Amino acid sequence: MIKVLFLFILLIAGIVLGPLFAGKQGYVLIQTSQWNIETSVTGLAIILLAALIVILLIEWVIRRLLRTGSRTRRWFSSRKHRIAQKHTNSALIKLAEGDYQQVEKLITKNADHADTPVANYLLAAEAAQQRGDEIRANQHLERASELCTDNQIPVEIARARILLARGENHAARHTLDRLLDVAPRHPEVLRLAQSAYLRTGAWSPLLDILPSLEKDQLITKEDAETLSHKAWLGLMDQAMASGGSDGLKQWWSHQTRKTRQDNRLQAAMVTHLIECDDHDMAQVITLDGLKRGYNENLVLSIPKIKTANSEDSEKLVRQLIKQQGSTPLLESTLGQLLMRRGEWQQAADAFNSALAQRPDSFDYAWLADVYDKMRRPEEAAKMRREGLHLTLKKYPDQ
Repeated sequence: MIKVLFLFILLIAGIVLGPLFAGKQGYVLIQTSQWNIETSVTGLAIILLAALIVILLIEWVIRRLLRTGSRTRRWFSSRKHRIAQKHTNSALIKLAEGDYQQVEKLITKNADHADTPVANYLLAAEAAQQRGDEIRANQHLERASELCTDNQIPVEIARARILLARGENHAARHTLDRLLDVAPRHPEVLRLAQSAYLRTGAWSPLLDILPSLEKDQLITKEDAETLSHKAWLGLMDQAMASGGSDGLKQWWSHQTRKTRQDNRLQAAMVTHLIECDDHDMAQVITLDGLKRGYNENLVLSIPKIKTANSEDSEKLVRQLIKQQGSTPLLESTLGQLLMRRGEWQQAADAFNSALAQRPDSFDYAWLADVYDKMRRPEEAAKMRREGLHLTLKKYPDQ
């Protein structure tokens, strides 16, 4: 606009001032090897002005042509974008219907022109996996990885989820281990890692992420305790499988004092040692645990421990009875220890004390065995009948 205004000013000035200088136009000679051009100064000015107008006109035409091309490209691009969005919306509806074949087909149409092409390809990969087409799923994942150059976390999360769905648990774990290095507090990474570690028996890594799972409220405190106990049992199983009793004891000695003083873990350790036929170490852990605090699981383990020296266990049970009072569990445990030593009358007294507090089919059976040893067959038969009636009453359909 400014250029046009300037040209008009020059034109008006020429019209006004031209006649004034009509007699003083001057002389201009432009000479080349083949041409001689003669004109006045006014004529030259008019020629230059006309040339400038032509140049500006050509510039305007070229600019219009280029602008038209840009508009055309934008129109085609926006059209592809609209189509991609339409297909994406349709794919989401098909996803709700569970039609994964249509989901994959629609979500990949013009996916490169969608708002979030990476999300389209990731959704297509999971749809292909739902159909069982692993090749297509891998292709979509690779395309998403190519597009997502600045942040690979969404792609790797989708890859881990697909690997878990295929049952390729160790491959999924490898992927999630790498993800935890770069995104240790990502909720979906933690959830998938929990599943992968449980499936692969990766108990130590599972224990490492449990605090984050609980802190981020991805699992409850009760679930965390359950998973923690399961992980410790898994570690015990691994130690026992690799080294037997010696490996188990070595693993236990390397744990922290807090772990070794956990009553639940002590009871589990005793069970594993009994399975390894290491009753002496099982007795040591049981007695040490009960001296630190009463625990029914450890008390239940006492009759299963078979050592040449059961007096220490008997002595501790009597101390517990003084501290805790006469309970059915303690009296029954004492009775079983006395049976092992052949103290039949004391054993009968202990079983009768337990049965007086609550009926139990096992105590009836043990007391019957004691009466047999004491040559009191009628009372033994009576205890067996009582035990049988209790069993039938407890399990009427058996």
